[in-house]
Amino acid sequence: MKDLRFRVFSILLVLGCLSATAQEKVESVLSSDLVSQYIWRGMHMGGVSLQPELDLGWKGLSLMVSGNVGLVNADDVQEIDVNLSYTTGGLTLGVVDYWSDTTDSHYFNYGSKDTSHVFEAILGYDFGVVNAMWQTNFAGCDGLDSKGRRAYSSYFELTAPFSLATCEWEASLGIVPWGTTYYKTSEFSVTNVSIKTMRDIKITDHFSLPVFAQFIGNPSSKCAYFVFGITLRVGKI
Repeated sequence: MKDLRFRVFSILLVLGCLSATAQEKVESVLSSDLVSQYIWRGMHMGGVSLQPELDLGWKGLSLMVSGNVGLVNADDVQEIDVNLSYTTGGLTLGVVDYWSDTTDSHYFNYGSKDTSHVFEAILGYDFGVVNAMWQTNFAGCDGLDSKGRRAYSSYFELTAPFSLATCEWEASLGIVPWGTTYYKTSEFSVTNVSIKTMRDIKITDHFSLPVFAQFIGNPSSKCAYFVFGITLRVGKI
């Protein structure tokens, strides 16, 4: 348990030290998505869900707390995620603490062998035409490989934004580079091929409602999903 906390603290300390130059003012944004179903990296996690998010930004650092609450099915995943990242130019470094109620372990249990938390390291770069992101679980409740060892489960995704027919679009390709029970794969797998379109619907002169639709295919599981969502954004607070 002490080793787990030390590793997480060390990463947070490094990210804090990187924030020497950037904006001086703390900015915050509060928003929430209402989605027809919860799909994460090509995996079905639940039905109709509310996904609130609070984002604080300061000196290149971003602290984001987000969650997921199922609104229809009682057994849908209830989730709390804490994401701390630092961005300079196109480079992003970060660490995420994922927690969900998929086990009997309570939120404040950080035991190395029975915690429900998963800690993930993030390395990304935005090339403009495409954004590349590599994410690896380094501690917590990770999956196992074919030999029953910690898999250090990883996920790599390429996302390309573009504009078409008065809408904003994103095309994404996500892969799991090696087998892990965390992503329900036994080998290198393509788990997420998606296309997403977004548009603001003007309600009044001072208020627009962002909506989005997304088709998601998972070649590994041979499943496909279509998601519709509405974003409720308070904006800067």
